[in-house]
Amino acid sequence: MGEYYKMTIAGCERELPICPISDTLDIAGFVMLGDVEITEKTAAALLAKCPEHDVVVTAETKGIPLCYEMARQGCRRYIVARKSVKAYMRNPIHVEVKSITTDHVQKLYLAEDDYRGLNGKRVLIVDDVISTGESLAAMEDLVRQFGGNIVGRACVLAEGDAKDREDIIYLEPLPLFFK
Repeated sequence: MGEYYKMTIAGCERELPICPISDTLDIAGFVMLGDVEITEKTAAALLAKCPEHDVVVTAETKGIPLCYEMARQGCRRYIVARKSVKAYMRNPIHVEVKSITTDHVQKLYLAEDDYRGLNGKRVLIVDDVISTGESLAAMEDLVRQFGGNIVGRACVLAEGDAKDREDIIYLEPLPLFFK
C-alpha cells in the first residue's frame, strides 16, 4: 500500500494517493469521478463563493462532474471542451494545452453549437484542480474567441503555487511533493 495525503474538502475527509509525476515531483491524486458526495458538496461550496454566471465551462474529463453539478444547482447550462473531435461536432475549433498530468500537448475542442452559445454570456470556468494554469488558459482562450465574458475561474483544489493566485476561487490548497 502506498502513501496518502489526508485532507478535508467541503466537509468530506479524503485520502489522496501520492502519485509520481517525475523523478523530482509527486502529486496527490484527486479524482472526483464516481464520488457523488464530494461532487455535490464541492459544487455547493464553490457556488457560494462564485459570481453570477450564465454558463459553466470545463475541460474533459475530470472536471465534468463538478461542472455538471454546479450547472444543475445553479445556472442550468454547461459546456465541455472536448479532447478529441467527435462525429456529431459541427465545425470544431481548438486550442492546444500542456498540463502537469499529461506527457504531451493536447487539444481542446468546442463545437459550433457550443461556441455559438458563448457570445455575450457570463462564463464561469471550472476544473477539479488548477496547478500550472495551462488548462485554464486554454479554456479562457476558447471562451474569449467566441465572445464569452469570463466572470470567474473556480476549482476545488489549488495545487502548488496556484494557491497564491488572486484570479481563482478555490476551496482548499493542495501541496506538491518534491523529492
